[in-house]
Amino acid sequence: MVKVKKNKSRELVLGHLENISSKVFSDYPKAITELVANLHGVYALYKGKNLYYVGLATNLKSRVKHHLQDKHAGKWDKFSIYLVRKVDHIKELESLLLRIADPKGNAVKGGLPHAENLKKQLKSRIKKAKEESLKEMLGTKRKKTGTTKTKKKKVEQSGGKQPPLATYTKSRFPIRAVYKGQTYKATVRKDGTVFYNGKVYNSPSMAGQPIRKGACNGWKFWRFRNKKGEWVRLDELRK
Repeated sequence: MVKVKKNKSRELVLGHLENISSKVFSDYPKAITELVANLHGVYALYKGKNLYYVGLATNLKSRVKHHLQDKHAGKWDKFSIYLVRKVDHIKELESLLLRIADPKGNAVKGGLPHAENLKKQLKSRIKKAKEESLKEMLGTKRKKTGTTKTKKKKVEQSGGKQPPLATYTKSRFPIRAVYKGQTYKATVRKDGTVFYNGKVYNSPSMAGQPIRKGACNGWKFWRFRNKKGEWVRLDELRK
C-alpha cells in the first residue's frame, strides 16, 4: 500500500496515477494491490484519449478491477486514479467532475442538492441590464442628480434664494469657527453655499445655527484665511 507522507498543509489530493493501461491488473496485480489497495479517491476510465467514466471509491483497486468484468468491460483500456483525503465534500467533488466532464459511461449525473441554482438570479439581472440599455438607447434614462431627500434638504436650507456669498466666491475655500472652546470646520463652495457636517446651507448664518443652537451672524461667526494667511472674519469679504 502507498505510504502517504505527512503534510501540514493537508492537501486534498495525496497521490495519483494517470493514463495507466488496464493490463496492469492482469500482468502486475501484486504491484497495483500494494500501491492502492483499500485506499479511497476518484478514478477515471478512458478509451484511448477519450474519457469514458468517472467514479468515487473507498477501495480503488477493487472498484477499478471490477469494471473489467461488469457492463463497462471492453469499453475502456486506460485508467487514472487520484488518492484523496477523507473529507466531507468528497461526494460533491465527484458530482462536480461528472457535471463538467459528462462522461459517456455514467448513466447518473452528479447532483448538488444543497447548492442554489443561480439561473433565476442571472435571468433577473440580465433582464434589468437589458431594460437599462434600452432606456439609454432611447434617451429615456434619467440622469442621477441626487436623491429626492437630498434635493428636499437643499430647497429647505436655501429658501430658493441666491447664496449671499456667491458674489464674493470664485472657487471653494475652507472656513472655521471657534465656539465654546471647540473648533468647527466648513467649506464655502463655488456657488456660495456652505457645506457643513454633511449638509449644504445657503448662507454662513444658517450654517452657524446648528452650532450655536439658535440665531447666528455667520459673517462674524465664521473666519477664512486671507492672502496673508491670517484667519479673519467672513465680513472682511464685504469690505
